[in-house]
Amino acid sequence: MSDRHSLLDTIADSLAPVHRDGHKFVGIGLIATLLLFLIWSPLGWIAALITAWIIYFFRDPDRITPLRDGLVVAPADGKVSLIEKVRPPAELEFGDEERVRISIFLSVFDVHIQRAPVAGRIVRSLYIPGAFLNAALDKASEENERRTIVIETAAGTKVGVVQIAGLVARRIVTLAAEGDSLGVGERFGLIRFGSRVDTYLPVGAYPLVAVGQRAIGGETVLSDLKSTEPEREARRH
Repeated sequence: MSDRHSLLDTIADSLAPVHRDGHKFVGIGLIATLLLFLIWSPLGWIAALITAWIIYFFRDPDRITPLRDGLVVAPADGKVSLIEKVRPPAELEFGDEERVRISIFLSVFDVHIQRAPVAGRIVRSLYIPGAFLNAALDKASEENERRTIVIETAAGTKVGVVQIAGLVARRIVTLAAEGDSLGVGERFGLIRFGSRVDTYLPVGAYPLVAVGQRAIGGETVLSDLKSTEPEREARRH
C-alpha cells in the first residue's frame, strides 16, 4: 500500500489545477467532445485531445518564491530570448536612461500565468493596442499589442513588466488593477496563447540569467538589486 500511495502522490504532484480563466474553454471543449462522439467517434477523439491540451495550457501550478528583499524573480515561464540594455518605452515613464530589459518567450506549451517580479504596488497599468507580430522579434516590444505594468516597491524602486501578445496570442488578461498591492510571485495576469513578457530592471541592476536559459515564473531569480555581482557569463553544454 505504501508503494502505491507514493506512486499516487507522485502523479498527483505532477498535476496542476486549471486557472479559472480556462474553465469556460474546458467546458466548451467537453461539450464539443460529447457531441462529436455522438456524430462520429474519430471526431470525438480529436476533440478530446484538443480539450486535454486546453486543460494543459491553462494549468496554474503553485510556485516556491524566494522572499529576500532585493530579488527580482521571473514574471513568466519560458525561454530567456533577449537580454539588452535599452531605452525603456515611453509608456513606462522611466525616462531616457538605458536599463536592462530581460525578455522571456512563452511557447504554447509553457505555463501562461504571469507573476509579480517584486513585492509592491501597481502604480501604472496601461493597455496599448497594436500588431500581432512574432513575439520573439525584438520590434514586438514596441509594435505588438501589450499591457505595461509598473510595480513600485516599499523602498521606492520601480520595476516594469510588459505583457506582449504574439502571432497566436490574441488576449491579454489582467488579474490586478492599478493601485493594487502584490506580493512577490503573486499572480497578476495571463496571456492566451503563446506570447512574451519583458522585465525592465532598475538603472544599474544586472541580470543573473543568460539568453537561452529556461525561466520558471515566480521562482527563477532574474536580478539581485542588493548585489554588486556583475553580469553573469554562461555557455551551452
